[in-house]
Amino acid sequence: MMYGQILHPPPREDCFIVVNVGGFKQKLDHNVLNRFPQTRLARLLCCNSREAVLELCDDFIPAEMEYYFDRNPLFFGYILNFYLTGKMHLVDGLCVVSFSQEIEYWGIKECHLDLCCSGSYQDLLDEADDVGGETFTEDLSAVDQEVDLFDGTCCANVRQNVWIHLENPSYSTSAKAMAVASMSVVLVSIVAMCVHSMPDFQQVDHNNKQLEDPVLNFFENLCVLLFSVEFILRLVVAPSARNFLRSPLNVIDLMSIMPFYVTLACDVGLVDEGENSEVEKVGKVMQILKLMRVFRILKLARHSAGLRSLGATLRHSSREVGLLVLFLFVGISMFSALMYFVEKESLESELQTIPIGWWWATISMTTVGYGDTFPVTLAGKLVGTVCILSGLLMVALPITNIFNKFTNFYQKHNKVDQMKAQTLSSE
Repeated sequence: MMYGQILHPPPREDCFIVVNVGGFKQKLDHNVLNRFPQTRLARLLCCNSREAVLELCDDFIPAEMEYYFDRNPLFFGYILNFYLTGKMHLVDGLCVVSFSQEIEYWGIKECHLDLCCSGSYQDLLDEADDVGGETFTEDLSAVDQEVDLFDGTCCANVRQNVWIHLENPSYSTSAKAMAVASMSVVLVSIVAMCVHSMPDFQQVDHNNKQLEDPVLNFFENLCVLLFSVEFILRLVVAPSARNFLRSPLNVIDLMSIMPFYVTLACDVGLVDEGENSEVEKVGKVMQILKLMRVFRILKLARHSAGLRSLGATLRHSSREVGLLVLFLFVGISMFSALMYFVEKESLESELQTIPIGWWWATISMTTVGYGDTFPVTLAGKLVGTVCILSGLLMVALPITNIFNKFTNFYQKHNKVDQMKAQTLSSE
């Protein structure tokens, strides 16, 4: 009877659970956990079977209501503090990516971060994404996966050796020599394409049909032959043909040689069919295909960490590029309208319409300055001065972040290349 008169009876033992995280035990009240029902520990209270419990923890002893977690016990102290205060704080000395993975495991949302840590957390997470930490580890693990794919295949040792020499110039001196030879062929092909556009090397027959220069045509055929041999060899020795054909660099290689063979097939068709209107249309298509030879320049990215870093920078700088375009659009629209209103009364000025002002503002804000259109009045020159200074500031702000990303990616790619070479040398 006396016990029933107590306003606050002692809590029952079944209102608690025991959590063992890496050897660190803690008894937790159900009411404390239920404050955040979406978290992992609170979800344990709703489990009706042992199988459901083991989906949320590593082991479980029903008699003692003890749940085992193979996680970092030091980090769990911050989890306990979260349940008591409702706010999560960053852990000093812990990688922000690991911190993000830990709070995701325990079911804690990023919105639960306290104001003192939320800004720092987002900055550190953006910095980790810019450097490409996950991509760095993925690139290194991809090397081991490629090597493992050769196991049990036909001529595994020979194919693996050829593949490593073709894909990793830093593997050995012979691999580096092969990379230099491949790059030299690309440069020769680019030079031949540029020289072919010069009038001195363009010949026509009596029907004014363009003829190929025999010397340039020889180098063109030789380069395409070497490109084709290299591509087929890579495809044959690749550990996975599907992954090989899905690689952006290999797609570029294919696009650089396909126009030659398509053009060659069209030439054979033209000889068989003779001259007609359809043939002329095919001839125009052939000219477009020949322009696609410019993709050979992108083949240099295979052996250039700088070009690969540039591509990665552009992929991860969509926000900065969007800001740059937005700043320029606002500035161009504003200064083109201002220039129109101050120059429209002058008969000597060419800036008589706003669209012409757009062109002038574009080349002025980007500091190109062709000089084909320019203001002639004093007010127009003042507007032009402000436009140029504003363009310098607007372009410089996002460019700084893009440059920093490029530097980080360049260092990362160099480090990946070195780690690949060390990994393959140890195989």
